[in-house]
Amino acid sequence: MMNAELTAALETIRPELMTVTRLFGLPESIWDDTPRYIPAAEETGGNYRITFTDGSESATRTVPVPNDPDPRVQALHRRRAARRLCKQALYDLCRKTTGIHPPWGSMTGVRPTHLMNEALADGLSPEEAVDRLVRDFDVLRPKAELLAEIAAVQSALPAPGDGWMDVYIGIPFCPTRCAYCSFSSGEIGDGRLVAPYMASLAEEIRACAPMIAGTGRKLRALYIGGGTPTALPEKAFREMLSLVCEYFPGALETTVEAGRPDSLSRDKIRAVQEAGISRISINPQTMNDRTLRVIGRAHTAQQVRDAYAMAREEGVRHINMDVIAGLPGEGEADFRHTMDEAVSLHPESLTVHTLAIKRSSRMSLENAPLPDGMLTAHMVALGLEAARTLGMVPYYLYRQKYMAGNLENTGYALPGHACLYNVDMMEETSHILALGAGGISKRIWPEEGHITRAPNVSNITEYIARTGEMIRRKQELFLESIPS
Repeated sequence: MMNAELTAALETIRPELMTVTRLFGLPESIWDDTPRYIPAAEETGGNYRITFTDGSESATRTVPVPNDPDPRVQALHRRRAARRLCKQALYDLCRKTTGIHPPWGSMTGVRPTHLMNEALADGLSPEEAVDRLVRDFDVLRPKAELLAEIAAVQSALPAPGDGWMDVYIGIPFCPTRCAYCSFSSGEIGDGRLVAPYMASLAEEIRACAPMIAGTGRKLRALYIGGGTPTALPEKAFREMLSLVCEYFPGALETTVEAGRPDSLSRDKIRAVQEAGISRISINPQTMNDRTLRVIGRAHTAQQVRDAYAMAREEGVRHINMDVIAGLPGEGEADFRHTMDEAVSLHPESLTVHTLAIKRSSRMSLENAPLPDGMLTAHMVALGLEAARTLGMVPYYLYRQKYMAGNLENTGYALPGHACLYNVDMMEETSHILALGAGGISKRIWPEEGHITRAPNVSNITEYIARTGEMIRRKQELFLESIPS
C-alpha cells in the first residue's frame, strides 16, 4: 500500500532527483512535461519499497521503516529514509542505463562524512564502514577510505557539542570579484560603503555577543571571513580586530582570511599578530599568472610568494592555502605547477577545491563550461599527493552542486593544525553565531537531529538598513525555546 512518507517524498523531491540525474550528465529537460523516470512506492512488510522505471528498464530499493519512541524524531527519520530511498533507486536505474560510475556513487544532498560517522556510530569498524558505503551507496573505495581517514582525524579533535558556539564575522569586500565567486561580497571600489557597513557590523556585534553567555555556552572558534577581511583599509581593519577581540575573547581557535595577497600589508599582519589571531589564509587558487588574469584576480603568483615570506618574517605560525582544481584553460601540468609551488611554500594547511560554477557567478552568467571530469580527477589526485608530501592528513571534506567531475573539496592539515571552525561548519556539529551580510546563524537541536537557521541578508546596503532586524532574528533563534 502507498505510504504517506513515501508519497510526500516523491511529491517534494524532484529537485533532488534532478541532482541525481545530473551525476550522469543527463539534461534537466528530461524532467519536463513528460518525465522519463516514473516512480512507484509502497510500504510492505515493515519496509519502504521504491521502484523507478524508464519504460524499458527498472530498479527497486527497499529499506526498513525507521521507528523511534519520540514521535517527532520518528517522523524526521522516516522522511529522511524515504527521500534517501527515492534517490538511491533512481541512481540505480541511471547507473544501469548509462554505464557511468560517479566517484561518490549515489550520495547527493548529504555530507559524505555524515554517512561514515553514522556507520561508525552503528558499531562498525572503519573497514566495515568503508564496505557499507561501497555496498550501499556505490562509492568508489578510495573515496570511502578517505572518509574513514577524515573520521579518525576528527575524532581526535576537541569535541564540539551543545555547550559550545562558534562565531563567524563576515567582511563582504574584495579587491576585485573572482569570476567563479557566488558569495555575498563585492569589490571594495571607492570604499564608500566601508564606514556604514562597519558601523552596522559593530552594532550587531555588541547586541549579539552576550547571546553566548546568555545561553550558557562557551566560545569555541572565531572565524573572520568574507569576502576578504584584509581588503579593509588599515585603520578600519585594526578597529575591526580590536572590536571583535573585545567582544569575543577566549576562543580555542581564531582565524582571519587574508585570501588575496594584494590585500595584505606588513601593518595588517602585525595587527593580526597583536590581536592574538592564531591562523590566517593566503589563497592563490592557482600559481599560474595567465589563469589568475582569466579568473579576475588582480595579483600575480609572485605576490603570493611575497605575502607568504612577509607573514613568516612577522612570525605567523599557521597559514592556510586554498587552490582550485579545474580552473578554465588549465591542464594537468598547470595544476602540477601550482601544487609544486604549494609544497615549496610549506603552508600548515591546504584545501583543494574542485571548481563549482554557481548560478550567481560570472562564469555561470557567461555560460563557462565545466572542465573535463577525468582531467579534474587527476588534478584532485595531485592535490592529495602534494598534501602527503607536506606531511598533511585530510581532516574535512564536502561536496557542492555543479562540481567538475562530481568530485569534492578536501581540507588537509599538518597534525595539530586542523581548523575546528571548518570541521564544525561541514559537519554541522556546533551552534554558529554569524554576523555581517550573508552570514547564516545555526542552532543545533541534538536530540531532534534538527537545525534551525537565521540568515542575514546578503546585500550590503540592505544589511546596513536592516541591522536591527538581523539582530532580532538571532534573538529569536537562540533565546527562544524550540516550538512544541
